[in-house]
Amino acid sequence: MENEMTYTAAFDELQQIVSDMEDGEITVDDLAVKVKRAAELIKICKHKLTSTEEDVNAILKELEG
Repeated sequence: MENEMTYTAAFDELQQIVSDMEDGEITVDDLAVKVKRAAELIKICKHKLTSTEEDVNAILKELEG
């Protein structure tokens, strides 16, 4: 997984892929590649969100204790 990529960069690229698909700018030949990349970007975003949630929960527990 591309841990070096920020959530914002991954989300922006994902939005661009979706926009290109909606506008019909992706050819059938490129569709599988773009869908695969979109899946990778979704995994990156999900990982970043999960990690952030865990960090926030740990901080909140420290504040409570």
